Amino acid sequence: MAREAVYQQSDPAVPGDLPPGDPPVVASASADGPDDQERKLRPRRLDEMVGQRDVIERLKIAIDAATGRGEPLGHILFDGPPGLGKTTFATVIPAEMGTTVQMANGAGLSAPKDLLPYLTNVSEKSVLFIDEIHRVPKAVEEYLYTAMEDFRIDIVLGEGVNARTLNFELQPFTLIGATTRAGMLSAPLRDRFQIREHLGWYSDDQLCELVIRNAKKLSVEIDQPAAGEIARRSRRTPRLANNRLHWVRDYAQIKAKGSVTIGVARDSLDMIGIDKLGLDKQDRNYLETLIRVFGGGPSGLEAIAHTMNVSSDTLEDEVEPFLLRSELIVRTRRGRMATSKAFEHMKMAPPTL
Repeated sequence: MAREAVYQQSDPAVPGDLPPGDPPVVASASADGPDDQERKLRPRRLDEMVGQRDVIERLKIAIDAATGRGEPLGHILFDGPPGLGKTTFATVIPAEMGTTVQMANGAGLSAPKDLLPYLTNVSEKSVLFIDEIHRVPKAVEEYLYTAMEDFRIDIVLGEGVNARTLNFELQPFTLIGATTRAGMLSAPLRDRFQIREHLGWYSDDQLCELVIRNAKKLSVEIDQPAAGEIARRSRRTPRLANNRLHWVRDYAQIKAKGSVTIGVARDSLDMIGIDKLGLDKQDRNYLETLIRVFGGGPSGLEAIAHTMNVSSDTLEDEVEPFLLRSELIVRTRRGRMATSKAFEHMKMAPPTL
């Protein structure tokens, strides 16, 4: 099989080195990109980010070291629950390095031909961000191996004895992957990331600071107690805090002349069924069913789902994770059980023996 080399020439119109402080140029975006409101609230520099301070400090060292050597930043993998800032980091890092960023989604890269345009368009020291990278198929993943290690890809043309391989040289770039299911990544792909960071939950104080900052960006007048109330009902997740803030802003605009006080924040969140622990109507319905119908458990998931007339997958994937994290239920071999904290929150008496 014949083998020949193909060398890529970078496009001079694509800014490989932007002045520090300028936002990254998105050379290509997926259909699953953030909406305008989310982009408006998203930080542009690491210093503007709230929370994840240990992650930020490590990234600053890696960025400064790579910039000082004149090399691309090592490949980075972010993992953690949704809504904690993986995509935000992927847009802030190129801004810190003064380079461009391309954004793709693992679900959209169904074949190697879907990945090739991203790889062939990378400029020197630029960033390629793949969200939900665990959904990349094996055939596409194998193309990433040589691209990440040797900055080249091998393209096979033809079949049989007439086939030949083109060695396509790539510009040195940084791949940033984000995943909510790190365990689904294959070991060969996972080990090719020089930097791996796990994003943890935010504290109420960090979310309060985030709400105050974003309220200023939205031109919303809000006081500290109101921001704290929104933070406490946001499940320690920045994305939910932003969603709550948008709703409170709309409520205040119609009901309180645009000013957000703690009373307005409570009334607006109560109106959409978000209680003081951040539980919504379906969460409370789950707890009520478990306590009232099954005496607090133990009960099987299917029995609870049929009683509520809800899919068991919905309960397991959407409802139970936060209830478990909040110590409102426990999973045992015999089934789900409500804790004393759940009885107290729902204001229901535990069953008598």
